[in-house]
Amino acid sequence: MTYTYLHNPGCSTSRKGLELLESKGITLDVRKYMNASAQLSVDELKDIAVKMGGVSPRAFLRESNAKDAGVSPEAPDADLFAAMAANPRLIQRPILIKGDKAVLGRPVETMLDLL
Repeated sequence: MTYTYLHNPGCSTSRKGLELLESKGITLDVRKYMNASAQLSVDELKDIAVKMGGVSPRAFLRESNAKDAGVSPEAPDADLFAAMAANPRLIQRPILIKGDKAVLGRPVETMLDLL
């Protein structure tokens, strides 16, 4: 099965997670979602929330970045999904996706649960 790794190369935790998975011999489809051509849509973000167990987008929202961007973490889910799609800096990283499951890699070792 294919693993998709939502990666921000500018994030040290994301880089550490990538190194950890590669050290385990995992073949990854790395998606650099900060690039305009690879940004996540609202529907993709909703799908990730479902794959994480039906969580609110708050479960993978970077609250510090949200506040800096003028986005309230208390906003309705639909507004948070829209803000995250428009501004990928608001998405917590890394995220590993395998089939119908996804996990936030904080700490990075959490991703080993999907292997």
